[in-house]
Amino acid sequence: MADTVKGPASYFPSIEKKYGRPIAEWKDLIRSSPLTKHMELVAWLKTDHGLGHGHANALVADTLAERR
Repeated sequence: MADTVKGPASYFPSIEKKYGRPIAEWKDLIRSSPLTKHMELVAWLKTDHGLGHGHANALVADTLAERR
């Protein structure tokens, strides 16, 4: 039985389908942003890139977790 993806990554298939860009591209965009705070990045993805709150939040959470 395959493990079920949990946490922010569980949103990734629907993000790729809805916005037509691979997750790696979104993560590169987040990493290249001069913004560093979670909610600043979420707001930026929502306003400048048209993502919904849940999708933006999942991408930012997963990307920032990689820095730790």
